[in-house]
Amino acid sequence: MEQALRSTALEAVHESLGATFTDFAGWRMPVRYGSDLAEHAAVRERAGLFDLSHMGEVHLRGPQAGEALDHALAGKLSAMSVGRAKYSLLLTEDGGVIDDVITYRLADDHFVTVANASNAAVDAQELIARAAGFDVEVDDASDRTALIAVQGPRSEEILLRALTTGGSGVEGIGAEDLTAMKNYRFAAGTYRGQELLVARTGYTGEDGFELYIPSDLAVALWEQVTAAGGEDLTPCGLACRDTLRLEAGMPLYGNELSRELYPAQSGMGRVVALKSKGDFVGRAGIEAADLTDRPVLVGLVAEGRRAARAGSEVRDGQGRAVGAITSGALSPTLGHPIAMAFVSSHVADEGTELVADVRGKDLPVRVVALPFYRHG
Repeated sequence: MEQALRSTALEAVHESLGATFTDFAGWRMPVRYGSDLAEHAAVRERAGLFDLSHMGEVHLRGPQAGEALDHALAGKLSAMSVGRAKYSLLLTEDGGVIDDVITYRLADDHFVTVANASNAAVDAQELIARAAGFDVEVDDASDRTALIAVQGPRSEEILLRALTTGGSGVEGIGAEDLTAMKNYRFAAGTYRGQELLVARTGYTGEDGFELYIPSDLAVALWEQVTAAGGEDLTPCGLACRDTLRLEAGMPLYGNELSRELYPAQSGMGRVVALKSKGDFVGRAGIEAADLTDRPVLVGLVAEGRRAARAGSEVRDGQGRAVGAITSGALSPTLGHPIAMAFVSSHVADEGTELVADVRGKDLPVRVVALPFYRHG
């Protein structure tokens, strides 16, 4: 029997806004409300509002929470200050990537690690298993946590109106907490008496914030932010989230990251703390890996309007297969086709001319540095 899709606490809101839904990692999620291009442009020019409540949140509490995460993840989390966030990787024993995650340090003995929706259950199981032997409690709070993102150049002013004016219901987070907040920092307070975390993080390549809130307050907070945003704020689905992250050169698990790929192949070698900490899950696999003949991730650009899609073959000038596209689209911001691809290292230099297959026709492409787009 086919399993029913899971829904976020905001499903009725999305339906009232006329969303088109899709199955994403077993969740019924809004893929768009109207036009992908209009939603994409809203984030680049003003601000977009996303429901990301399908993501997973795993809390680690206890005197050895930092040490447990140092063992479990590729980064050195114990060295992170309270109030900061860090991007890291959850690796297999062999050094492949189970998931890419963000971890926030809420207190000396309290961290929360945020997992991608497709890996949330697996990540939670891995963190529980890897925390064994440490003085720490692991709590998978995914089912009771909602995540709302406000992304785009007007995000800060919208949240100032939504969260710091009289009657907002927010305590412990003031205007200065938002205006002074740097990237990968957060402020913790309460909303209507329950915990609220506001982080300057995102997955769009724009300035923006992510708000973690108990699921039962998700509708109230969404509506409050919507009212504060007015015409500057557009509800956005997963379709534009994908083109936004592609322009920003951000990897998507299952496309640019996987258990079969080492972090260095995806340009993520810097995330692995080989020098600053001792043993951790995946270290031996990374150190033993021979990357000599392994493909590496590059950016590709083309002219015209035809875009190569994931799975398309990439060939060199002599027609030899040298790799494959992992993500591709006609860039709404730049107006030309862009793609990320894994290619042989001997054709990975910037400026190298290659060919991508687009439905049986050759598309000339050129290797460029990532990201394709930087805000500001």
